Amino acid sequence: MDTEDIPLGGHWGLTIVMVVIASWILYKYVAPKSFKEWRNAGLVQAFIIALYAEMYGFPLTIYVLTSFLGMDIPWLHMKGHLWATLLGLGDTGAMVEMIIGFVFVFAGLALIFNGWRLIYRAQKKDELATHGVYRHIRHPQYTGIFLVIFGQLVHWPTVLTLLLFPVIVWAYYRLSRREERVMISKFGERYLNYMEEAPMFFPKIGHWRLLLKGS
Repeated sequence: MDTEDIPLGGHWGLTIVMVVIASWILYKYVAPKSFKEWRNAGLVQAFIIALYAEMYGFPLTIYVLTSFLGMDIPWLHMKGHLWATLLGLGDTGAMVEMIIGFVFVFAGLALIFNGWRLIYRAQKKDELATHGVYRHIRHPQYTGIFLVIFGQLVHWPTVLTLLLFPVIVWAYYRLSRREERVMISKFGERYLNYMEEAPMFFPKIGHWRLLLKGS
């Protein structure tokens, strides 16, 4: 494709709508409070903007790959699925890619919503949340963020979002360690026992179904 054929404009109104919706979900259900929580949410916010700006606005990643690697990648939204294009899987591959991506996204959103609901109730009572999704992992909301981001990378990868993904994972890993030190100082042996029973981000083999059901 000739790079001159790639439009400089796009559906920027739709870009803004999607960024606003995704950002509302992020700040509503992750609810950052401390500086580090706001910083990490800012990284996810950057991911959201980079994703939708390319998905509906200017196709920077496609422009780069077309310019420097000589790949013929269509720029249109419904045809710009990079994995299917790079692997030569055609429209069927693009549909499969999209479905797989959305499975991860919806699973992640379910964890974020369930985690927020349970931790909100626990904090109101000043209790330790160890039931529901917290029976299987200690940080379901962060796992949900990872799954949503990974699903978007399956569905619509871009250069910027691929670069941001490991940074976001590392930032939330560091934050979760800090939060656990606070919980240990508050709940002591009870939280240490809970840490032995529930993995940090990903459940034990065979527990995924129970985790996503929230039981």
